[in-house]
Amino acid sequence: MAHGQWLHEEALTFVKPPRLREGDTVAVLSPSWGGPRKFPHVFELGLRNLESLFGLKIKEYPTARMDAALTYANPQLRAEDLNRAFADPEVSAIIASIGGDDSVRILPFLDTELILAHPKILMGYSDTTAINLFLNSKGLVTFNGPSVMAGLANLRHEPPEVTDGIRGTLLDDAREYRPFSVWANNYVEWNTPGYDGETSEWRPNPGWRVLQGKAPAEGRLVGGCIEVFEFLKGTPFWPAPGFFSGTMLFFETSEEKPTPNNVKYMLRNYGSMGILDEVSAILLGRARSYTDGEKAELEQVLVQVVRGEFGRDDIPIIANMDFGHTEPQWVIPLGVQARVDPAAPSFTLLESPVV
Repeated sequence: MAHGQWLHEEALTFVKPPRLREGDTVAVLSPSWGGPRKFPHVFELGLRNLESLFGLKIKEYPTARMDAALTYANPQLRAEDLNRAFADPEVSAIIASIGGDDSVRILPFLDTELILAHPKILMGYSDTTAINLFLNSKGLVTFNGPSVMAGLANLRHEPPEVTDGIRGTLLDDAREYRPFSVWANNYVEWNTPGYDGETSEWRPNPGWRVLQGKAPAEGRLVGGCIEVFEFLKGTPFWPAPGFFSGTMLFFETSEEKPTPNNVKYMLRNYGSMGILDEVSAILLGRARSYTDGEKAELEQVLVQVVRGEFGRDDIPIIANMDFGHTEPQWVIPLGVQARVDPAAPSFTLLESPVV
């Protein structure tokens, strides 16, 4: 069978969670690293902002402040927290406290039947990508966006447009993404005395970079941290053949800063699996801690593999977009149809991610 011709045995119907409203309760838990125990003041800043900026109530689950060694040793415990949060009638949304590096270990213990029967907003990024992608591959719309400690804790020191963007996606029905006015590469160190959620090094946002493409493209959004995708390849939790058909892939690199060559090998694997034959567009988030030269090399690698090695000169490729491990970041839903126009450039959801 030729690349690009795989199909699901049964087409997925994506389930959207209910829209979040002021006064709703948000479950907070730690599906990966137990960061809140080590930096409780940062965690509490994020909780405060959820309450005061969005009018939400907080319900902490047992893993939220659990010792990191205990959460690491008990992936089933972390999964049970997530299962309970989905089943909890009091809870309207679930937000990860922070990322980490081993969310893949909780996937065997997730009750996907229960989760799909009780759809709720699930948001996080970085290592939460493993959960977002797995549940999305089962038919749930999930959300790549800030975690409590990395993103939400900083909101009072970021332009109002950032809070407005989160509200627009989760509580309202905003569908158009625009570049933020500024960006920052680093947080102030969390162990700094008197830390209050400051973000350092605000810089003017130079905007997105169109690497190829002139015609608009549409597709179902799928993506997250590219290194975390690597954790899933070859496992039972990787999406079934055909899942990527007609998708718009969005990728970002973590603070661990994989080299452009490493990213090249990852992308080449997508080409070898036939996935690059199936996608409608590729979006690259703003790379954290890369020099301008390294960003240029990363962009060159992307074009080299997609166009040069696998012949996809027909799809838009846009880089330096406002998501990933830099600040601030959008909330991007997985499983929702979107449109990108490289000529404008513009990036728009074609449907609401919530009901």
